[in-house]
Amino acid sequence: MAATTQPVQPDGVRGDRARVTEGAGWKPADPGPLGLAAFAMTTFVLSMFNANLVNEKGVPVVLGLALAYGGIVQLLAGMWEFRNGNTFGAVAFSSFGAFWISFWALEAFYAKDIGGNAGHAVGVYLWGWAIFTLYMTVAAMRTSGAVLLVFALLSATFVLLAIGASGAHETVTHWGGYIGLATAAAAWYASFAAVVNSTFARTVLPVLPLNPGAREVA
Repeated sequence: MAATTQPVQPDGVRGDRARVTEGAGWKPADPGPLGLAAFAMTTFVLSMFNANLVNEKGVPVVLGLALAYGGIVQLLAGMWEFRNGNTFGAVAFSSFGAFWISFWALEAFYAKDIGGNAGHAVGVYLWGWAIFTLYMTVAAMRTSGAVLLVFALLSATFVLLAIGASGAHETVTHWGGYIGLATAAAAWYASFAAVVNSTFARTVLPVLPLNPGAREVA
């Protein structure tokens, strides 16, 4: 069947008429690089504080970033991955988008209400995310080397942060921050590679596909 076109209402600002082509085989852009970039930047900023490389009094700067970029944008990327039929990307980005939103809500509203040993409570929270990340790391073994590295490093980050929070071990938390910085660097690379390779329509930066027959996140 031939594609048909139909006019849409004039744009209220430009005053022109756009035309929408139906049945033209529209293909959505890959949301993976966006989700990775949002994850990378938010992880980088928080990890700078966890590693004690900047004054802890500046921690509130993380909250806006966690809500807007790490949270909402990454959650949107996860929803778009559902549209693309990418189960791994949909679960990963939606979940970590929710992680950053929950982190923002915890710090902004609920942390002050935690009674008893707050470190143990935060530790349980982090152990839960460590478990989730570990089983996603198993699934990442069929994506690409770049994405697998991100999840392996993130698993180590969550484990170290959980240990540090549960036992008030500042040194362990600092190491979690350092591994978090490595995680952010790996995620930035995976995002960068996906954007550049897509833009140039060829492999400029390798991501080492682990399952060439399947669609990759990066």
